[in-house]
Amino acid sequence: QVRLVESGGGLVQPGGSLRLSCVASGTIISFTTMAWYRQAPGNERELVARVTSAGSTTYVDSVKGRFTISRDTAINRLYLQMNNLKPEDTAVYYCNRADTWYPWGQGTQVTVSS
Repeated sequence: QVRLVESGGGLVQPGGSLRLSCVASGTIISFTTMAWYRQAPGNERELVARVTSAGSTTYVDSVKGRFTISRDTAINRLYLQMNNLKPEDTAVYYCNRADTWYPWGQGTQVTVSS
């Protein structure tokens, strides 16, 4: 069974940075398109970044130029480097496939506030 575990969130001031990590077990992340999602209170879950099996990346407009999705295939980890964070980035962040979802992990809380 596939298990996804996210970590790296926290409280950060506007303009700060965080690096999120996703450990995947039971699957090989480089074989599929993986993505980072986020869900703020009262909002639907939103896909913010994805990386294909070929390594191509795409981002939602609101994070372009600030977030970078990457992966380490040797240790089967997915990352999201988040720079110049804004209060509107506050959400619980999740990793998963970009299409047919695995069971969701617990997510990691990111709070951007002064």
